[in-house]
Amino acid sequence: MGLFFQSCDALPVVEAHGARIPRIGLGTWRSTHEGVQAVRAALAAGYRHIDTAARYENEEAVGQALAASGVPRDEVFVTTKVWHTELRAADFRRAAQASVARLGLDHVDLLLVHWPNPEVPLEETIGALCDAQQSGLTRHIGVSNFPVALLDRAVALASVPLVANQCEYHPYLDQTKVLAACRRHGMALIAHTPLGSGKLLADPVIAEIAREHGRKPAQIILRWLMQQPGVAAIPKSSNPVRIAENLAVFDFQLDAGEMARIGALARADGRVSQAAWHPEWDAPAHGPAADKT
Repeated sequence: MGLFFQSCDALPVVEAHGARIPRIGLGTWRSTHEGVQAVRAALAAGYRHIDTAARYENEEAVGQALAASGVPRDEVFVTTKVWHTELRAADFRRAAQASVARLGLDHVDLLLVHWPNPEVPLEETIGALCDAQQSGLTRHIGVSNFPVALLDRAVALASVPLVANQCEYHPYLDQTKVLAACRRHGMALIAHTPLGSGKLLADPVIAEIAREHGRKPAQIILRWLMQQPGVAAIPKSSNPVRIAENLAVFDFQLDAGEMARIGALARADGRVSQAAWHPEWDAPAHGPAADKT
């Protein structure tokens, strides 16, 4: 099955291999004590996509917020992830079971490999990921922080479709190659760190376009992402006002010139996520850094 954009119950979604992924979700990285309030505020504002991970140490809080929200379980798309030290088959299954239990659920909607681990054969990891789906721990599966070569290998190894690759993506980071790979495989790209950890909010180009539209800079950045086919985003906030603002990006359009101006902001040092265990990233396809490859 291919990938396309549509609207469901007034909430835009990306559909990929049967998964209907709300295009804006709440990221919860570093949301611990305030996690319950943030998730409840997001669900009250209309969010139906909540992203967490074992590494965030907040799955229990997220589960409590889901239970207290009053929103029916089948209306919320819940994502969690297995950490890169738990990718051996037996470890993976235990980790996935523990995540689902901490969330207080009988399954999640999307289970991701949080980061690749070169010390564990990818065949073993992807096999364990597929087993998690087939055993009912998750409805859908995918990966996170996978560059193109690893993504291609993962798709080839999977016995069931991978529906998403969650990667850092924002105007400062050229992800043309990863986007093309996701589209080739009929997968969604879920943008984590979509505001560049706040670095883009003061960018003069973003600020100027925001003034022209009477919008906040974060809304301009998220709108830029939403106008790209197959892209969802999970901005993180614990502020109820900003949480609501981040969802309010579907009632205006950026024109082609504005999209191009924002896209031209990509730069060689644009990546924010610099984990010591990161894989070899794809070289940018555009911009100054591309000239050096």
